[in-house]
Amino acid sequence: MQIIYVLVELTARALDRPFSYLDENDEVKCPGVRVKITFNNRHLVGYVVDVKKDDRTKEEILSSSPFLMTNIDEVIDDTPLLDEDLLALANMMKDYYLSPLISIYQAMLPPSLKPTRSSFNAPKIRYDSYVRISKDSDETFLSVKQLEMYRFVKNEKEVAKKDLKNHITVVKSLIKLGKLELFKREVYRTSGDDTLFEERKKVVLNDEQKNVCEDFLRSEDDVYLLHGVTGSGKTEIYLHLASLYLKEGKSVLFLVPEISLTPLMVSYFKSRFKGQVAILHSNLTNAEKYDEYRKISRGDARVVVGARSAIFAPLTNLGLIILDEEHVESYKQDNTPYYHAREVAIMRGKISQAKVLLGSATPSLESYARALKGTYHLLKLTKRIHSLPLPKVEIVDSSDAYVYDKNSIIFSIPLREEMKKALARKEQIILLLNRRGFATRLECRRCGHIFLCPECHVPLVYHRRDELLKCHRCGHVEQKVEHCPECGSNRLSILGFGTEKLEEEVHRLFPLARTLRLDKDIALKRANVRRVLKQFFDGEADILIGTQMVAKGHDFANVSLVGVVNADIGLAFSSFRSAETSFELITQAVGRAGRKEKIGHAIIQTYNPSHYAITCGAKQDYESFFVKEMKVRKNMNNPPYYYLSAIYVETDDEDDCFNSALSIMENLGDELGNNAIVMMDDSKDLVRLNNKFRATIILKYKKFEVVKPSLLNLIVEMNKNRKIHVDVDVDALNV
Repeated sequence: MQIIYVLVELTARALDRPFSYLDENDEVKCPGVRVKITFNNRHLVGYVVDVKKDDRTKEEILSSSPFLMTNIDEVIDDTPLLDEDLLALANMMKDYYLSPLISIYQAMLPPSLKPTRSSFNAPKIRYDSYVRISKDSDETFLSVKQLEMYRFVKNEKEVAKKDLKNHITVVKSLIKLGKLELFKREVYRTSGDDTLFEERKKVVLNDEQKNVCEDFLRSEDDVYLLHGVTGSGKTEIYLHLASLYLKEGKSVLFLVPEISLTPLMVSYFKSRFKGQVAILHSNLTNAEKYDEYRKISRGDARVVVGARSAIFAPLTNLGLIILDEEHVESYKQDNTPYYHAREVAIMRGKISQAKVLLGSATPSLESYARALKGTYHLLKLTKRIHSLPLPKVEIVDSSDAYVYDKNSIIFSIPLREEMKKALARKEQIILLLNRRGFATRLECRRCGHIFLCPECHVPLVYHRRDELLKCHRCGHVEQKVEHCPECGSNRLSILGFGTEKLEEEVHRLFPLARTLRLDKDIALKRANVRRVLKQFFDGEADILIGTQMVAKGHDFANVSLVGVVNADIGLAFSSFRSAETSFELITQAVGRAGRKEKIGHAIIQTYNPSHYAITCGAKQDYESFFVKEMKVRKNMNNPPYYYLSAIYVETDDEDDCFNSALSIMENLGDELGNNAIVMMDDSKDLVRLNNKFRATIILKYKKFEVVKPSLLNLIVEMNKNRKIHVDVDVDALNV
């Protein structure tokens, strides 16, 4: 007879403890496996955390237990799903991120192996589901949300159902109405979407790269920050170090912010380490993830390349963890357990005794401050490969009327002239505008009415591709109308511009230029991302237009000109990181030009030509930006001088939400006193998410251990009230 202790799949805080079950036939061989159980009259899946032998009879056990124990229904796995290192990592994450342990296990495992009932529906067969427009269907009797999805699928011809997982309710309703039809297509259970862009030949390191590698290998430090200017050869250092660790019999974990935006990097690893690389990212089908995960756990792959969740890859004998572009915000998960891959990588490095290498041309201020203090070991690359010069950069003051003329109010005269020259030389151009859609708002010229989102009260963005008005904050959608709802006038103007309008303007000014666009609308069908990048890489287009997606980590040899059309957008964000993210984006965008033998040129259009984020970004002067921004952070008590956590309070009622948040803020303020700064995030109104209102409380502090007991007590006490849900985001990024 055994008593097993099980975490149930439900992530409610009140259930964050093991529940005991009987295993009369000793079916569970060890902890770490899933079992089917009955919990509160529901059939659930649990994760076994402990097994204890008991020589008593069943009757004796039940009579001595204050709780009624029942038998497990079935054992799902023969062997543990997570090894000792990953179990230790889960416990470390629970302690730091204050998250239910089961939610961390679920984040660690692929869909087919998660301790949830849904894992049984995860496909293990070689088919993927697609949707397309049904024959003879039309747009009649559709809601606006349905219309948006119908038109998207109609434009794309067919779309993988997994690409539409955030819109699955709408998709299912359209299928039920007969507007869309579902069909299956056989897929290969390999990461075949990562076909090589080009063969990456091994190159001889220059002196600066050799010094960095020797310093890294010689040192006994745990965490390293590689700060290298754009085009300085960080990738070759990653590849060189990885090959050395593999020769020593160690395994290597390489993380990138978004696999879909860095197919070239994936290609480099797969070409250099043929047959040894496994890929883990969201573009894979669930069946492919299952196969890749199993391949890694069996030891058939010694190098793993992946996005955020690949930090949990079941590699053994781990020697090196690399995070490329460590500053990028997509390394942070935006729901429970709210982990950051950088911090988890450092945790895993300690557990596995592996070195951690963080790389970036624009390190986060937190990482660079730690490097200057000696917490991280700082490595530097100050020159581009082959001593190529940094791009020549020109800042255009958009408030100066003389830099524009009647031919265009979007493209300044200097930018148009440089585009004309680049096209004449048969060189490629990247145009960055970090705002998608066609126009930023629709306004009545008679009465001044602006079409606002009813939930967020921000202007709706007009998208010409599907003739809809959309809220980029909450996803609300409306049909474009011809008359003002306030005064009935038909004098409606579309104002401002996004990437759709930018592309139209390029076609008007340069009708012979071939263009491609890459933004969130295009990327909704994930295959489009790689297709667009591959076409541009192969020279099938002259101009690539897009949002921040076009600025991250790409290496296009023929790009000589980069235009940042409106550099001020990021500065308008309410986040304390707005200057940092603007600087990073400008620096990264400018760095796409002149990466091979081409001489690079960049033009930045801005209404704030003297702002330090723009001037430093233009010069790729990280140190100057760091000094200026650190002064601002110190004055505002923001990271890295203070740690920052966000407390999210969610309820069904708006007044309850505000009053509960206010009460929590006041109680925490009284309890923590001078140990923390507690405030309401007044930069945002109460937001509505999934039909619930959310308020945000900001907590700033010097020592986590001082505020941790109060946060834990808050979570436990507040979540006793079923009408209120409280979550804590440790190390919140954007508040």
